[in-house]
Amino acid sequence: MPFRHPIPGMPASRSNHVYAATRANRLRRGVQDDPAYLYVPNSYGPPITTVISQSTHRVVRVLQTGLLSQHVTPSYDLRSLYVEASASNRIDAIDPRTARIVHRYPVDRPYNLYFTPDGRYAVVMDEEHQRINFADPGTFQVRYSVSDPSCSGPNHADFSANGRFFLVSCEFSGSLLRVSTLGHRVTGRLDLGPGSKPQDVRLAPDGRSFYVADMGRDQLDQISWRELMVTRRTPTPAMPHGLYPSRDGRFLYISDRMAGEVSVFSFARHRIVDNWPIPGGGTPDMGGISADGKTLWLSGRSTGYVYGWDTRTGELIAKIYVGGSPHGILVWPQPGRYSLGHTGNLR
Repeated sequence: MPFRHPIPGMPASRSNHVYAATRANRLRRGVQDDPAYLYVPNSYGPPITTVISQSTHRVVRVLQTGLLSQHVTPSYDLRSLYVEASASNRIDAIDPRTARIVHRYPVDRPYNLYFTPDGRYAVVMDEEHQRINFADPGTFQVRYSVSDPSCSGPNHADFSANGRFFLVSCEFSGSLLRVSTLGHRVTGRLDLGPGSKPQDVRLAPDGRSFYVADMGRDQLDQISWRELMVTRRTPTPAMPHGLYPSRDGRFLYISDRMAGEVSVFSFARHRIVDNWPIPGGGTPDMGGISADGKTLWLSGRSTGYVYGWDTRTGELIAKIYVGGSPHGILVWPQPGRYSLGHTGNLR
């Protein structure tokens, strides 16, 4: 069973459902009063993160974050938000109560950020130097570093249901790594085939499969949690990138960047059951789902917009211009007990 033998210190799973604690509006105490904002990092152009009200769709303020601000990530304890600024070699910490920067940490080329399920380590994806760094979650000082010659461009990841390993997408080598959480070492490798360009990784609600957005081959790969192998490939519209489970755990929302739409994948039926296009086109990339589950928010990577879809109807209900190249949006606050990182992978 995928939930058996969890690592020490990891909060117990609920109902053998990965996202049981992230149902609509189940905000943890201490988080429920945080302002409902969108944090929009700008990857290219001015080194800023734009803060937008989810209710009014208006810009609240603009934060001066570092060059190549990639993603905005909630801390393990949900009390800080981190902006990974790759070219500035730092991580900027934001207080979610005030939406203001409170600290800057020197970190070598942070592209993406995760946290082990026991909260002991931050996992910093140093894509440029091909390193997966286990670091102190309070200071980001590196404690262990993992690299592998088969993996070029480690960037996205997700953890198994018991927390004992995580799967890493290697964008530029078209492959995946399985990394031991406690052993800090590579335990498996999988070549996804010619032309593959894996992006986001998310665990299925039952913990039995990982899903990987393969942007190079326009498909969603299903990977067995027990054996590192592809069990199913689902064709998608052009350039699938971000993966977001619905609040009820029934669907997986896929951002199809070059198709200008979102695909709705049914976990139960193993197929795409709906598509939500952007009228006039766009480049939907990364983001998350509102706390009530009613709105999917995504960045427009090459258009400078932030998009919002009504998840009940698939209608585009928001199109907010921020300019530049918006990337890994954080929708905050979110339901859940603790953060595994990225743009709000909570459990």
